Amino acid sequence: MSNTLLWIGLAAIFVGVVVAIMSAAIGSGDRGGVARSLAAVEAIRAAPDPMRRELDKPFNDRVTRPFMAGLTRMGRRFTPSDQAARTRRKLDLAGNPPGWDPDRILAFKMLGLLAGGVVGVVVPLLFGNILLMILFGIGLALLGFFTPNIVLYQTAYNRSQRILKDLPDALDLLVISVESGLGFDAALSQVARNTHGPLAEEFFRVLQEMQLGTSRGEALRALGDRTDVTDLRGFISAMVQADAFGIPVANVLRIQAREMRIRRSQRAEEAAQVPVKILFPLIFCILPVLFIAILGPAVIQIVDAFSQV
Repeated sequence: MSNTLLWIGLAAIFVGVVVAIMSAAIGSGDRGGVARSLAAVEAIRAAPDPMRRELDKPFNDRVTRPFMAGLTRMGRRFTPSDQAARTRRKLDLAGNPPGWDPDRILAFKMLGLLAGGVVGVVVPLLFGNILLMILFGIGLALLGFFTPNIVLYQTAYNRSQRILKDLPDALDLLVISVESGLGFDAALSQVARNTHGPLAEEFFRVLQEMQLGTSRGEALRALGDRTDVTDLRGFISAMVQADAFGIPVANVLRIQAREMRIRRSQRAEEAAQVPVKILFPLIFCILPVLFIAILGPAVIQIVDAFSQV
């Protein structure tokens, strides 16, 4: 019993000593951290005014923006001189999303190139495969470089498809508004207010340009330049010609609305014919290969079994 109490006492003393040492270490660490923080604050206060103003700026202004600007300058050295104009054209087709501009697109392309190259080299290098390192490095670098272009193209494509889908309904609403006694500009404003999507945004922009003093024809031509939808361009050409030759707008709108409905019906019929068009490639190309892959091993085993008899 006495030995047990002795061991319990020694253990309690040992635990007490350990707790005391840890408390002292934590306390000294806290005091050291506070002292270092105070020293850093004093160093910032004692720094020259230009350095202090630089440190007071947000992280984006001090690091992110200079880094992206450096990537943009590096990208301009390796891209054609007309790259900015082509990127601006793609941005117009995509609707100029907020925060997107040619310089930022170029910076993200160079960032994707560097990041893809580093990942493609480092990961295979961990496994000691030089051939995979070369292949993955080149492949991921190219993928990272062209990813912003792919995203921009997909955004522009989705926007064009939405405009093509909304155009017949917008023209029907235009016809109704004009035939009810509104002028073309007022009818266009009515359509822009009562619809949603990229087509309504483009109509709003046309109205804003007209309010700033641009003629109706120039505003409509600018709309045609910002899109690659053939139906919308045809409508704009008809409206510009009607405005130039004094043709009644209501008649032109009625004809255009009827043509848009016919074209939408034709596109729906073409979409319905897709299963029929894919039937022959499915029968003569896909199914034979599928049968060979599934039944080929069984046929080989049957032939081997009969050859051994």
